[in-house]
Amino acid sequence: MRVIAGSARRLKLVTPEGKDTRPTQDRIKETLFNMIQIEVPGSVFIDLFSGSGGIGIEALSRGAKKAYFIENGQNAYKCIMQNLKTTHFEDVATVLKQDVVLGLRNIHEEEADIIFIDPPYHEDLYERTLSQLANMTYVTPHTMLIFESDLDKDFSFVEDFGFEVRREKEYKNNKHVFVYRKG
Repeated sequence: MRVIAGSARRLKLVTPEGKDTRPTQDRIKETLFNMIQIEVPGSVFIDLFSGSGGIGIEALSRGAKKAYFIENGQNAYKCIMQNLKTTHFEDVATVLKQDVVLGLRNIHEEEADIIFIDPPYHEDLYERTLSQLANMTYVTPHTMLIFESDLDKDFSFVEDFGFEVRREKEYKNNKHVFVYRKG
């Protein structure tokens, strides 16, 4: 895995061993960032269930002013720290080794611009995470939430929390769902 573009372009990133994390493939990451490239520079980016931190680091490399990483796994946490050191982004990154629901309460920003959410598939973490985000003042109608999930995940539940799906991008095995708070 590597950084695709920006100031840290081509730097290799380490990933946790085992099957506890699924790093987003480089080609999917590149497609995602091509879709959001206008919103990334100067943004506050939050990477939930961060794994190796590859998505948040890509955002920093492409000009995000700050990134938060929330990851509870010890091996993944170590990878994030090592990758931030490799890319020299330690000073613009905050890493919270916590459960996502608790970690979200420890972010004190006026507004988050982009929140990337990639929990383990086939668990209720999508709903739990959105339920918590619905209570965060930094999630405004302008905040873009991007969920990564398997293809058959139904996102109709977002309406129950006051959000709406505005776009979906399907790939071979998974998809990105773009969600915003209703105006």
